[in-house]
Amino acid sequence: MRRSIPHCPVCNGTMEPVKLRCSSCHIVVEGELPVSRLALLTDAHQQFIEAFLLARGNIKEMEKELRVSYPTVRKRLEEVVQALGYPAVEKRLNQRTILDAVDRGELSPQEAIAQLRGL
Repeated sequence: MRRSIPHCPVCNGTMEPVKLRCSSCHIVVEGELPVSRLALLTDAHQQFIEAFLLARGNIKEMEKELRVSYPTVRKRLEEVVQALGYPAVEKRLNQRTILDAVDRGELSPQEAIAQLRGL
């Protein structure tokens, strides 16, 4: 498997694809090309995701495959989630709690917005 280069080796900036070539007809497309957030993950994170998918998301199976403890698998999974740009689990739980309070009528939408901004 070819290794991706998500960050510039000189300044650590984000690398952006600007050119693609067809291996069959050799046509070349240049410009600002879309890139998946998964492609920007480190090799270690990509390998973890691949193992996670092969284990069908079964963390117990991941423990066996990676020969690490359940908390270690959970920690690595959380690292990948954050590397993809999603908030930490605690923040997601706090957001859910605030939104549930709005659903129950315990908070007004304005109060909820203020609390969410404070997270």
